[in-house]
Amino acid sequence: MPMLTKTLSEPAATPDLQQRVKRPRDPRLDVFRGIGMLIILLAHVPNDHWALWIPARFGFSDATEMFVFLSGMASAIAFGRLFDREGVVMLSARVVQRIWQIYWSHICVFIIIATLMAVAGNKPDGTSYIQSLNLVRLFTEPAPLLVGLMTLTYVPNYFDILPMYMVILALMPFMLLAERLNRYLPILLMTVLWLSAQFSLVHFPAEPWSDRSWFFDPFGWQFLFFLGFFLMRGTIASPPDNRWVMGLAIAIVVATVPFAWYMVLDASPFFRDAAQSIRPLTNKTTFGLLRLIHFVALAYIAFHAVGVGGQRLIHPRIYPATRVLMKVGQQSLAVFTTGMVVAQIIGIWLDHVGRTPFWTALANLTGFAVLIATAYLVAWFKAAPWKA
Repeated sequence: MPMLTKTLSEPAATPDLQQRVKRPRDPRLDVFRGIGMLIILLAHVPNDHWALWIPARFGFSDATEMFVFLSGMASAIAFGRLFDREGVVMLSARVVQRIWQIYWSHICVFIIIATLMAVAGNKPDGTSYIQSLNLVRLFTEPAPLLVGLMTLTYVPNYFDILPMYMVILALMPFMLLAERLNRYLPILLMTVLWLSAQFSLVHFPAEPWSDRSWFFDPFGWQFLFFLGFFLMRGTIASPPDNRWVMGLAIAIVVATVPFAWYMVLDASPFFRDAAQSIRPLTNKTTFGLLRLIHFVALAYIAFHAVGVGGQRLIHPRIYPATRVLMKVGQQSLAVFTTGMVVAQIIGIWLDHVGRTPFWTALANLTGFAVLIATAYLVAWFKAAPWKA
């Protein structure tokens, strides 16, 4: 009778309830996003010697591709399942909420860094920190540029990845509706939008006094985001784990090194001229074709190198380190925005103490520690322990 009573009192698991049960997180997504966050910090520190050894210095793609691609895969889990479960209305509402969060993160980071540059004053050589980020007009003509800041028509180069991400998110409901009509239709839309970026058919103004566009063209970069998105959903078939495909991927990655590594370019006029001639295909603003090919090859190697489902990432010998990286990857927005501020603080610090190996190492490791602490702190707040 007790067993019967318990059985009758507990509702059966409905399909909707089963869909809401959280699946285990894919360690590959979180670990590689965590690595990307640390690389992006180094890339944002002005004149950081460690940045000479990040992957971007040896190939066409960099940590931006990693961030966008993995964000697409993670969004497929969160937003894609919501669309399957609740439909386009609830999906659109969730997308608007996320864009709202990112918008205010962008505004806050801009104001914090602009204030920091103003307080920092001048560099030891006498040049202004405000000038270093092209913020002079903000302080001389604040009224129109504050309007531009709020309407995303004033977007200095350092601050343009979050606006790009907002536009890409806004495309998501349309892409999922297209997928519902035909599984190949999103691929067609992705390609058409990407081509529009390659031929500069659409422009997002970055500053009122010139015709300069956003450094990251959302229509170019959406291709990579939705490639990850639809790979995770299964709409696009994953490439097979094949030794010939792996050999081709390795060959592509190795072949790009002479066209990207500064030591080769400085020593060889041939490779320097060749790199210049293929610049339209490696263009970062529009996300050129060779950047896509290089990143896909690199991603194929990385995802298969860590084993099926990322088994090698949770091996007991390395799990303490990968667990920290996973935490950083799970809180990517908070870590990214913190990193943008910390990178400028590190740059100011190094300007005054010197970029010796010791000070550079200390500054960068401190920056890593701040990002890790941010990830754990944000996760603690999200867990709302006061509700227990």
